[in-house]
Amino acid sequence: KVMELNYWGSTLCERASFDAAKQEWTVQVIRNGKPMTLRPRHLVLATGMSSVPNMPKFPGMEKFKGDQHHSSAHPGPDRYAGKKCVVIGSNNSAHDICAALWEVGADVTMVQRSSTHVAKSATLMELDLGPNYSEDAVARGIDVNTADLIVAAEPYRLKHLGGIEMVKKMKARDADFYARLANAGFMHDFGDDESGLGMKYLRRGSGYYIDVGASDLIADGRVKLKSGVSFERIQANSVVLTDGSVLPADVIVYATGYGSMNGWAARLISQEVADRVGKCWGLGSATTKDPGP
Repeated sequence: KVMELNYWGSTLCERASFDAAKQEWTVQVIRNGKPMTLRPRHLVLATGMSSVPNMPKFPGMEKFKGDQHHSSAHPGPDRYAGKKCVVIGSNNSAHDICAALWEVGADVTMVQRSSTHVAKSATLMELDLGPNYSEDAVARGIDVNTADLIVAAEPYRLKHLGGIEMVKKMKARDADFYARLANAGFMHDFGDDESGLGMKYLRRGSGYYIDVGASDLIADGRVKLKSGVSFERIQANSVVLTDGSVLPADVIVYATGYGSMNGWAARLISQEVADRVGKCWGLGSATTKDPGP
């Protein structure tokens, strides 16, 4: 047991179905290599925010002679030392993978299709978390339990207001940083209403990068950048972009994100059940990619 719960490791859930007459589930699993059937009354899909990977389809993918995979299947950088790597995407996974590939000596190009919000980790720690979660906060009498209560007590409808004020401070604090990114051609935004990373996360769960160093690589040109374009087609040893340029490639990483959490419901149970569950996440803010009510 873990935390007083029955825990099964080395277990894969393959599919599930619900018997309305018996009011029970039939869940097919593989445990330690052996098939098993479970018949619980309740089934909880605790499959996390990042659901089924979004794997795009581009003409010519089947002709590519190198290695291509979604970021969720990325094996790490070591085998790609000295290779020409193209990473499509510009959020957290794309940045981290680009930085790791550059560190082992790969020739890396990021292809950025749309704008991304970047926030420096140190800035977030000071301006966002610092007032409640820091040694200074403790000195002011705010322990972790009090901090949790303060954060939880703020209505979601009002959270964007605090985000807007924080973004104003971020712009002033990191003005040189954002200027360097702009000069490199990186497409950047602070959210539809300039409320920053926290609201992008709550509304859509995508569209941002918490910078721990990769942005400097892009700003300095050590990681190459092609922005405002996408893949037009893939050739045996290269990628043709929508602006007509060609990128030689030994490796293509699709850092193209994930679908809604109900994607696992579709895969494990049925599309009908997934449609009944509906899109998960979002606040109903009417901002970009917010699926909420």
